[in-house]
Amino acid sequence: MELKRQSKLVYGLLAGMWLVVAGWQCQEHFRVVEVAKSDLRNRSREIASTLGAVTRALRFRGAIFQERLEPVLNELVNSRTNAIVSSSGLVAVGLLNTEGNPVVTAGDTNLLSRELSTEGEHWSDSFVTFVMPMAGASVRPEGATNSTVVLPPFREMTNATSRDRDFSRPERNPNETNALAGSSLPPATNDAGQARASGGGRRPPWLHGMKEAEFKALTAKRELHALVLAMSTENLRAVRADDWWLRGVVSFFAGISALGIGLAWRNMSRTADLQIRLVRASEQNSHLKELNLAAAGLAHETRNPLNIIRGLAQIVSRLPDASPEVRDKTKTIVDETDKVTAQLTEFINYSKPREVRRTNLVLTAAANEILRTLGHDIAEKQLRVEVTGEPLAIEADEQLLRQVLFNLLINAMQAVGQSGAIQIGIRRMENQEAVLEVRDDGPGVPPEKRREIFKPYFTTHQKGTGLGLAVVQQIVSAHGWEIQCLANEPHGAVFRISHLKLAA
Repeated sequence: MELKRQSKLVYGLLAGMWLVVAGWQCQEHFRVVEVAKSDLRNRSREIASTLGAVTRALRFRGAIFQERLEPVLNELVNSRTNAIVSSSGLVAVGLLNTEGNPVVTAGDTNLLSRELSTEGEHWSDSFVTFVMPMAGASVRPEGATNSTVVLPPFREMTNATSRDRDFSRPERNPNETNALAGSSLPPATNDAGQARASGGGRRPPWLHGMKEAEFKALTAKRELHALVLAMSTENLRAVRADDWWLRGVVSFFAGISALGIGLAWRNMSRTADLQIRLVRASEQNSHLKELNLAAAGLAHETRNPLNIIRGLAQIVSRLPDASPEVRDKTKTIVDETDKVTAQLTEFINYSKPREVRRTNLVLTAAANEILRTLGHDIAEKQLRVEVTGEPLAIEADEQLLRQVLFNLLINAMQAVGQSGAIQIGIRRMENQEAVLEVRDDGPGVPPEKRREIFKPYFTTHQKGTGLGLAVVQQIVSAHGWEIQCLANEPHGAVFRISHLKLAA
């Protein structure tokens, strides 16, 4: 439970750390995007400063001819030599009057068709539009004003109005200073004799004959008040995409790292849990070994009283005055004592540690010797037993191999009926190995029980103890061999021991 709580805490910390890294990357992404936007703003200010300097250079007595300003704006939009403009992505520029209507434009004028009377930034997917006050513009109680007016070409104005207006230059007022010397003209007055507020009180010489109302209308329509710059956000979008990809990669690898640490912690936790289980299993195994030794000692000590009981029963049955009933009962005591003694003997054999001492011995000779030992039982049941195959020598523990053959033959003799057949086959295999088979023509073993018969105390015979084949399995495993129970066609069973190593 403590390990599970620690695992949950570690997984929670790893998830929290990944979320912190992902949040940090998102914050850094927004910061990089904001820096790119600030770069666009700075470039727009630089372009505005450049344009303000150009308009001041082109201005004469508060006025700029449109035919002189338009080439400059087109050069700003289409320039590829100016370092400021070429790297800014400027696609359109416009100069607005006090009412927010374009006076002069250059570039893609469709980007300037929206409502741009509000100063500030107007962002879209592909472009950003900056609306900023024109250099020299101001807001007075009388309204917005600027000292710069964009006039149509002189020929257009004179041709359009020469029929009803006299544009001849009037007599210079004695109080007026030389315009070429840069001094200002006296304020123009309207019909009521009031000074003009619009336009800063300056008029080009060729407009001195224009009436005050007409001049005010002209300046309201052509006076510069705001600057509009439409700039492409292609660089911004490229920076955003590249940075987002980079942040995604960082977050991805952070997640992979957190996942790897989590898996490492999981494996370490499982390893620690397995180590604890191994320690407990080792303790339990030691305890079972102690119990096994105690049980083997108890079984060994139990055989002595049983032998005494058996001997006393035999003595009683041989007394001259013993009745037939007493002799029958003593015979029963002897039989049951022999049965229990056999079970104890097999239990002791099963509980013994298997220490293999390999020697070279001939399989056929060992098999024939076991057959001579069981000759009385074989003759009593009239069994046909034969040994076939080459006289192959193998490396094995002689005593343990004899016990294997003995148990397999006893098992086969219990399985077959009267006059049954048993065959011990020995044959050579590849890789310097041999195979030993014990075949019988008994009823055989069902497929679902062919693995169970090697477990302790599992038997299909009424007189079996269930330890014979378990002992065989134990000895076979100790030698590194393999045993299988197969079907013997047309009927019967085959116990095959493989991987017996041939002697050199």
